[in-house]
Amino acid sequence: MEQNITLAYYAAGSGLIAIIFAVVTLANVLKKDMGTPAMRDLSNAVNEGAMAFMNRQYKTMIPFALVIFVALWAAEFIIEPVEGSHLPVGAPSAVSFLVGAVCSAIAGYLGMNSTTKSNARTTEAARSEGLGAALDVAFKAGAVMGLSVAGLGLLGVSGLYIVYQDPLIINSFAFGASLIAFFARVGGGIFTKAADVGGDLVGKVEAGIPEDDPRNPATIADNVGDNVGDTAGMGADLFESYAATTIAAMLIGNALFGFAGVIFPLLLGAIGIFAAIVSTFFVRTSDDGNPQTALNIGIWSTNVLTAIGTWFLAKSIFPIGPEYGNVSTGIFLAVVAGLIVNVAIGWLTEYYTSDKKPPVMMIADASKSGSATNVIHGLAVGMESVLFPMLFFAGAIFFSFQMVMTFAPEGMGTLWSIYGIAMAAMGMLSTAGMVVAMDSFGPVADNAGGIAEMCELPPEVREKTDKLDSVGNTTAAIAKGFAIGSAALTALALFSAYVDGVKHKFGLDEFIVNLTEPMVLVGVFIGGAVPFLVAARTMRAVGEAAFDMVEEVRRQFREIPGIMEYKNKPDYKRCVDIATKAAIAKMMFPGIVAVASPILVGFLLGAQALAGFLSGLTVVGVLMALFLSNAGGAWDNAKKYIEAGAHGGKGSEPHKAAVTGDTVGDPCKDTSGPAMNPLIKVAGTISLILGPLLTKL
Repeated sequence: MEQNITLAYYAAGSGLIAIIFAVVTLANVLKKDMGTPAMRDLSNAVNEGAMAFMNRQYKTMIPFALVIFVALWAAEFIIEPVEGSHLPVGAPSAVSFLVGAVCSAIAGYLGMNSTTKSNARTTEAARSEGLGAALDVAFKAGAVMGLSVAGLGLLGVSGLYIVYQDPLIINSFAFGASLIAFFARVGGGIFTKAADVGGDLVGKVEAGIPEDDPRNPATIADNVGDNVGDTAGMGADLFESYAATTIAAMLIGNALFGFAGVIFPLLLGAIGIFAAIVSTFFVRTSDDGNPQTALNIGIWSTNVLTAIGTWFLAKSIFPIGPEYGNVSTGIFLAVVAGLIVNVAIGWLTEYYTSDKKPPVMMIADASKSGSATNVIHGLAVGMESVLFPMLFFAGAIFFSFQMVMTFAPEGMGTLWSIYGIAMAAMGMLSTAGMVVAMDSFGPVADNAGGIAEMCELPPEVREKTDKLDSVGNTTAAIAKGFAIGSAALTALALFSAYVDGVKHKFGLDEFIVNLTEPMVLVGVFIGGAVPFLVAARTMRAVGEAAFDMVEEVRRQFREIPGIMEYKNKPDYKRCVDIATKAAIAKMMFPGIVAVASPILVGFLLGAQALAGFLSGLTVVGVLMALFLSNAGGAWDNAKKYIEAGAHGGKGSEPHKAAVTGDTVGDPCKDTSGPAMNPLIKVAGTISLILGPLLTKL
């Protein structure tokens, strides 16, 4: 295919359209009524707390980012380039890194403003118009985040490619996105669970008051945490996956097909964006309808429209003939494999975490004999939940590899098949706009229910927001599964691009990672250990921050008279400040580990050891992410199942045991588990840069 850079402008234009659509949607949401003055005040408090946290978090990251920016720029004058190639360092790479970090931050700000300013509007819609109107407000607020992530990701990558026209130069865009994502995921996770755990232990267990009770000093911090964790954190996570997978696919495609292999991932991203925009109009329900069905229609229509568009795109970019054989069919099927994994992981995650399925019911039953059996059964469910998703990942990799091999011209199948794996990852991530929209819908619904509770609105309002919140819990679990799956397939695409970079650097026909080589095994063991270290430090960070939160909530109950009688208001800002300081301070060590470990392994032990490191880190990281996220989700919904009336309901001994299990699960599902995704991708994106710079195999 002849190079036609105009096609890249089409991709960039699609990203810009997504951003414009997101801004227009936000403007329409902000026209909605916020309800009573009390509702408005609570919404403003959540917004102020969330934005204050994000401002402090990004200010903390600025020196970190500037050091890397300068290092990338200066490396051009230190490292001797390979003849006939560009080094992945220098001014263009430094600029690409900065653009990636800035785009990720902008997406976070847009999404956070949308969700934190839409909570009271959702509550008011539920009160004055009904369930259908409330779903519409909450979902549109989430769609702002989803389309911002996809739009800025595609616009950033396409725009840089238009300027530099070399995917190797712009691969540091993904590194910039990865850096922001790791800190956003870890910092947001520590914040949200410090507030949640501290508030639950004192409010629910000790004081016996409901969740979101205005008497609980941690309740505003808890509502802020829902947004910084599940909106900004998840959005940054999937922005990173989107950018990293697109660039890895471009690098592989450039090596195999030239311009056709580069432009296809960009145009596939454009198709996914238009599919998501169209599908937002299908997410509707009546007052007596099922919100989950409405959201399912949204994701299914996105998948179907993306698949249809991919068929025509593949036939256009890789036409049938002697040059490409019928590889377009293989590439199309590889993309479909990614879409199928998307649906399968969502279904499996729902099975292991839904309170209507046997695994969660078993944990609830185990709570009748105390906290210990609740925890034991929750661990068992988390471990069991790992197997089938891994089989689907393996199946998608095998299928996509085989399909491209089958339809490629004779003699090119094995060589071209690695592009099929990258296309499976792209297929999964092409729907990111809708998946992030569904995930961000959850915090809006949760906050809307909290505002209804704190403002003592009629029970029928809380019933409507509870329906949305219940669906939001499911969509959050599905999005976590999607994020883990995308991390797994993204890591494989990044690994393949890393191998190509090493081959080019050392002039090799093949770069084989052989497990019988001692240095490879050394790398595997080091890489496999890093996820445990990061999980331990993030979990400990939640425990320490939660301890401070517990002490503060107890102090306020003890020292501020009249809180329990509604005579005095708690000091909400103090709890928000405690969670913010803890998150900022404790996210630094895991971040340093994530960035430094692949650099040290690569330069001290060589390319083979780094390949082993990436293999061990990816496998163990994905396993840990699935185990921790699903165990935490199952514990959470076992508690909700009992609170709905099973085994004695709220206040019963089984309920107390379930609260303990949920407290253990909170840092698992919302801090340590999600931290694995950006950890895997930070290592992969750094390795893309390191590959051509390493001095020894």
